Amino acid sequence: MLTVGPLQENCYLVRASADSPTAVMVDPGEEPQRLLAAVREAGVRLEAILLTHCHFDHIGAVAPVARETGAEVWCPRAETDLLTDLMTYVPYPDLGPYESYDPEHTVAGGETLSLAGMEIDVLFTPGHSPGHVTYVPRGADAIFSGDVLFRSSIGRTDLPGGDHATLMASIAGLLERFGDDTRVHPGHMGLTTLGAERRTNPFLADLVH
Repeated sequence: MLTVGPLQENCYLVRASADSPTAVMVDPGEEPQRLLAAVREAGVRLEAILLTHCHFDHIGAVAPVARETGAEVWCPRAETDLLTDLMTYVPYPDLGPYESYDPEHTVAGGETLSLAGMEIDVLFTPGHSPGHVTYVPRGADAIFSGDVLFRSSIGRTDLPGGDHATLMASIAGLLERFGDDTRVHPGHMGLTTLGAERRTNPFLADLVH
């Protein structure tokens, strides 16, 4: 996990095992040179870039990382416009400039990706954004949930395309599908587990009682 940029977004470099020669990267939001240095330090070939959603703080480094590594990009289908015309959707004039990028692949949920020696299920988890997805490497007891669920909090829904009821339904689906030991790798703040959030997250009280 590398926490990058002014909004402290979590980017993840993920591989099947400690000695795996290939990896995927989830949500390269900022600081491309730092992300590329992490790839080099790990001694891996970056095979893919997976995007949970296309808010600028999660995709700002996509173009330079993809160009440098040759990794192909998987982007939520409903949000490709945000990636291909990135600066139009940056709400703060003092941020950027970021490069747009045309993704090689799109996902909408329901797919299974075979990448870097892993089978990764794609779940449709909208609410924070219209096309948001969660990535689930099989057999890892872990989810990469972007901005759906945080430690003691949930994703905001006051941005364009956000919807609170839809977000809560997505979180309910994760709680129903996965066990308490499942580690949550969120787009911001620290790591947590579904069990910890089930027990202590005040925003989930109506889902678990």
